[in-house]
Amino acid sequence: MTIDEEKRTTLRKFAAVGAGSPFLGLAGREESESDARDAIVGYVDTTPGAHFSKIRDDLSLATGETQYHLRRLTDSDTLEGYRDGDYKRYFPAGQFGEFEKVALGYLRRQTPRAMLMAVLEDPELTGTELATELDVSTATISTTASEMAEAGVLDRDNCYRVTDPETVLSLFLRYGRTFDERTRQFSTDAAALFQYDP
Repeated sequence: MTIDEEKRTTLRKFAAVGAGSPFLGLAGREESESDARDAIVGYVDTTPGAHFSKIRDDLSLATGETQYHLRRLTDSDTLEGYRDGDYKRYFPAGQFGEFEKVALGYLRRQTPRAMLMAVLEDPELTGTELATELDVSTATISTTASEMAEAGVLDRDNCYRVTDPETVLSLFLRYGRTFDERTRQFSTDAAALFQYDP
């Protein structure tokens, strides 16, 4: 399969989702433009919180092409951009609250996502135990925990605790399939954690 055929197949896959979106009302486009734009809408609908480079790379689009379509989609209020540090993340417009956007931003990063899963499974873990379990330094745990605490996702007063575990678990349940294999497995079992009581 050539690169163009692979790109076309990928775009069609996500375009089918995007074309069915009630937020997409963009008439008067060229067919190739429609495929790319519908694919972006479909991709963001199934992978909310994805940042620019991930959208571009996963859909095999050129940088300028991605910029153009994302600008048109945000200008038309189909998608909304959300600044997350060095990243600009994209969401279907009007579908996510502020906390959900922030939480999904952290879930899209490997270390914060792994920390949230570990703390949801065992709220008694110390920073040292988290570092050992995740195979990262204690400094990484401390820095990441501080960032998440400042963002309102994690409380670290007495121990590490997810501030809104039901919402975070719901995001895992809804979008776990868009992460890695470990997260997909966690998402399968996450419903049992809804009785979470730190």
